[in-house]
Amino acid sequence: MLEVRNLHAFYGKSHILHGVNFNVAEGEIVSLLGRNGVGRSTTVKTIMGEVAPQGSILFKGEEIAGRKSFEIAHRGLGYVPENRDIFPTLTVRQNLVLGMKSTKHQGRWTLDEVFAMFPNLGARADVPGGVLSGGEQQMLCMCRTLMGDPDMIMIDEPTEGLAPKVVEQVGDLLQEIAKRGVSILLVEQKLSIALRISHRLYVMGHGKIVYEGTPDSLRQADEVRAEWLEV
Repeated sequence: MLEVRNLHAFYGKSHILHGVNFNVAEGEIVSLLGRNGVGRSTTVKTIMGEVAPQGSILFKGEEIAGRKSFEIAHRGLGYVPENRDIFPTLTVRQNLVLGMKSTKHQGRWTLDEVFAMFPNLGARADVPGGVLSGGEQQMLCMCRTLMGDPDMIMIDEPTEGLAPKVVEQVGDLLQEIAKRGVSILLVEQKLSIALRISHRLYVMGHGKIVYEGTPDSLRQADEVRAEWLEV
């Protein structure tokens, strides 16, 4: 589904990504782990066209490196940024409708399904998004991206600042997304949720991939966790 090869990225003269390599298969949940500042968010922004890339980014076999963000999105790659970028003055329902590519063609997700999965959103369907709690806004942002019927979705720090119960809901949603054939690249700080739901994991350090493995192998890799993940 997604294949990244020798990816470099810069902010001005600062070299942030140093030859990043990884892949995500169809229907797979892959987590990108690491401490703050190692380049995880820059990686997904570069894939999405928000940062100029150097290297190869293949999505569904097509080279997308250098394309504009809206072109990449129309090819079926969804992106949920870490800043919960909803439209605060629009209602929950209006935010979700804006996420649709077309109101004439039915995708994998409907408004009714979203509201059934998240009764809080359904109960507040006609409430402005800006008055929702942080957890509800995160759910709204993720669900709005799903309404565009992506083949793959990249999600940056979805559990940041959320209560443990909401974190569990996020994990359940991600697993449901994958069951419907949507691939997921998850940028996550919480090792517990990544280990619970991921098929594979990559660990980043100093702008490059320093470890690749399964949840079970990472659980046993004490030195890797100590050097690259634990505070």
